[in-house]
Amino acid sequence: MAWRPDSGWSSPWPADMDSPSTFAVLFGGGTAAHCRAAVAEVSARLPRAILTGCSTAGEILADRVQDASLTVAIARFDAVTLRAASLPVGAGANAFAVGQALGQALHGPGLRAVFVLSDGLHVNGSRLAAGLNDAVPDGVVVTGGLAGDGERFGATWVLADRAPVERHVTAVGFYGDRLRVGHGCDTGWSSFGPERRITSARANVLHELDGKPALALYRNYLGDRADGLPATAMLFPLSIRRDADDEHPLIRTILGVDDASDSMTFAGDMPEGYLARLMRTNTDRLIQSAGQAAGAAAGQFAISDAPLVLAVSCVGRRLVLGERTDDEIESVQAAVPPRAGQVGFYSYGEISPRLPGGGCDLHNQTMTVTVLDEA
Repeated sequence: MAWRPDSGWSSPWPADMDSPSTFAVLFGGGTAAHCRAAVAEVSARLPRAILTGCSTAGEILADRVQDASLTVAIARFDAVTLRAASLPVGAGANAFAVGQALGQALHGPGLRAVFVLSDGLHVNGSRLAAGLNDAVPDGVVVTGGLAGDGERFGATWVLADRAPVERHVTAVGFYGDRLRVGHGCDTGWSSFGPERRITSARANVLHELDGKPALALYRNYLGDRADGLPATAMLFPLSIRRDADDEHPLIRTILGVDDASDSMTFAGDMPEGYLARLMRTNTDRLIQSAGQAAGAAAGQFAISDAPLVLAVSCVGRRLVLGERTDDEIESVQAAVPPRAGQVGFYSYGEISPRLPGGGCDLHNQTMTVTVLDEA
């Protein structure tokens, strides 16, 4: 269901959904103040439920995308238990330590999955994912994303203590043998041009490729499009991989450029020694890859006819897709049961394992899909 300031709720509230094992996830467009009243109503109607959510660059509901709304999905489990944890992230916060602390707070018997939502502007998502991997047991599926703020990149919020707040990371743990969780992650992007080695970088700031100023090389490849930086960088992200034998590269999106230092700031780490290469795509490939991500998530176990589907896609994909953005969401919907409840959001970064059974990573320019069900 969805709430809009001009029309209220899109459908009547379901009855008898409140319980300590009820999971309510909320994705909102606009400022925290814009959504605060609607969030407070959800909290009042579900006083015992676990609430999570964040701001977005577009809210996903069923098979469409909308803006300036609050989308809500409510799942009541029978035997699965839930626990939430959140932490603030101040200036210069150690994202690894934040992820580690959240993972430790949720660690416990029967932990099967973690869904994490983070501030999208002040957290290094790569380090956050690494901290979570360090603290949660092997085999626990960790997915989620970085909150968005449309194309403004001004301020983001997440729900902590049942209210929207800035500069926080929040996570929900799912416990019990009856939980079924599937995950999928696909890109639709392909590499082109020469592969270069990262020879100078600090965290998520890239200075040199093959010993040459990175920004100058990037501008040379973009040609006339370089005049539109950093916005045009959404069309040409970089793939990075550990070495030539690494068959599962990560995608990194540029958040900003610094002409004075010839450097580029990315949404995640750019480790020195890694190999980097330009990427490109088209709308048909993005739409197809979204369905492949959903199919991978839904194919990992025998799901019921009405699972909860959480779709997290990148704001960069939305910019490329334009008027065809709904087609991407329809591709996901077509790969899951017709009665599945689907919500999600367009993000500033996606958190998901690359492969079944692996630890989570920060991704950019991907569609990630999490399927939650109960046996």
